[in-house]
Amino acid sequence: MEQQKDPKAKSAADNLGEMFEALGNAMGQIFNDPKVKEKAADLGKAIKESALTLGERFKDEEVKAKFRDAGKAAQAFGKSVTDMLNDDKTDDPKKT
Repeated sequence: MEQQKDPKAKSAADNLGEMFEALGNAMGQIFNDPKVKEKAADLGKAIKESALTLGERFKDEEVKAKFRDAGKAAQAFGKSVTDMLNDDKTDDPKKT
């Protein structure tokens, strides 16, 4: 009997893969390096596939807690980047 995948786990796996792909694309653009973009896309796909394969683990409370911690760290990183970019805009009157 084939087990059905949890739709929430699939969504989380998709989001995780997309996050790494987006981060890699941003880094590739920042450093103007197509190899960085390519490797980040590969990493994102591998992470997504791994997460889909291990979808049942998303139900485990210990795994949930670790993903919550990772989510908080990702939010903190995003906020610090946003704050840095906003500070740059206010520091330089030529930037709008």
